[in-house]
Amino acid sequence: MNETTPFHLPAIEPTLDAALAARLQHKIDHKTKPLGALGRLEGLALQLGLVQRTESPELRQPQMVVFAADHGIASEGVSAYPQAVTVQMVGNMLAGGAAINVLARQHGFVLQVVDAGVAAELPDHAQLLKRKIAPGTQNICQAPAMSRGEAQAALAAGMQLMRVLPGNVVAFGEMGIANTSPAALLLARLAGVPINDATGRGTGLDDVQLQRKQAVLARALARHPATQPVDAVAELAALGGFEIAMMAGAMLQAASERRLVLVDGFIAGAAVLVALALAPAVRDYLVFCHCSAEAGHRLLLAHLQARALLELDLRLGEGTGALLAWPLVQSAANVLNEMASFESAGVSRT
Repeated sequence: MNETTPFHLPAIEPTLDAALAARLQHKIDHKTKPLGALGRLEGLALQLGLVQRTESPELRQPQMVVFAADHGIASEGVSAYPQAVTVQMVGNMLAGGAAINVLARQHGFVLQVVDAGVAAELPDHAQLLKRKIAPGTQNICQAPAMSRGEAQAALAAGMQLMRVLPGNVVAFGEMGIANTSPAALLLARLAGVPINDATGRGTGLDDVQLQRKQAVLARALARHPATQPVDAVAELAALGGFEIAMMAGAMLQAASERRLVLVDGFIAGAAVLVALALAPAVRDYLVFCHCSAEAGHRLLLAHLQARALLELDLRLGEGTGALLAWPLVQSAANVLNEMASFESAGVSRT
């Protein structure tokens, strides 16, 4: 991909269909249970039906896509790990040894790793999609993370790769040393969260390192004035990462194809902020899978008025939280499709 890659937002239809919603709710309410007894699983079942425009949703060929990229701001000491770990972990994923490999195998997801902007040349591999925009972003404390053209190219690349993947469910993950920093900056800029509150410990910073990271991010945010009115592409270019940009594009395309999107943690949440700023209708297609241990993630979910399915104190990324929530999504579909109604089971409601 390059800066001349055309960028056009796909058409995304809201899922709201009052007649279908009423039929789905009637079906849910007449299962052999008290009203609302399956709690949030019932709301998830309703969402599945609305996303797929059917009273009998099917979950087919689930895909797991992990976007990898490096970040220039890593040179400011904002991560507990050196930048070289990005390419090392990508190698681990391609060898099948990362946590996301384990979970993808367990849950039957096809895993693809995308080089969105790793600061190294990666060897060819059957599971690797090479979509590198540049070998890492610029140091945000000194320059915009990327040009507007690069941001648009990354968004377009995310859209393009979704067009060729099968299935109607997709989970997104990421790998990139220091990527909690651009995520925190985007949370501050697009959601108005104070930067110190948005900034967390990432992969395990101590108190002194956290204070340093907060100071670095405050400096980075001050260097790039806010756009008025908000220009999401400009903010993404100034503050974001290639994996965040590409993931946002993939979310937009997935929603336009009526796929269910399983949202992982803080970095994926930052991509959601970008996607929603560009096309608010994306929201209908998102399942927020977990609330991570990263400080800004809870604030991000609160801003979106979203309630995650799980809270396991995860802070790994890779899409692990999305796949851990997958059995709940399956259960919602199965209950809707397979659970008897009072009438079919001959069970009295009174």
